[in-house]
Amino acid sequence: QVRLVQSGGGSVKVGGSLRLSCAASGFTSSNYCMAWFRVAPGKQSEGVASIDSAGSTTYANSVKGRFTISQDNAKNTLHLQMNSLRPEDTAMYYCAASSWLRSPSLTSTWYNYWGQGTQVTVSS
Repeated sequence: QVRLVQSGGGSVKVGGSLRLSCAASGFTSSNYCMAWFRVAPGKQSEGVASIDSAGSTTYANSVKGRFTISQDNAKNTLHLQMNSLRPEDTAMYYCAASSWLRSPSLTSTWYNYWGQGTQVTVSS
């Protein structure tokens, strides 16, 4: 059974850092295309970052240079390191896995497995 279990997140001041984790089970995450999405209050879902099985990545313009997506293959875990956080980064964050994609994508419809979500709140 495929499962994605998220951890991390929480509340932080502007300029602070957080790291999100997404532990995969039932499949080898490094063989899949993985991604992070977020949903802010009153807004549509936004693709934040994605990584494919070769380690190629893509980022939303809004997080480039601040966020880093990575895979810990030994622990079958996906991470999102978030630095220089801003109030507009406040959202519920979800990890996702795609058994179809062969290159990174920020389009949510390609992803067929999802984590439970974790809240990130950035305050001034």
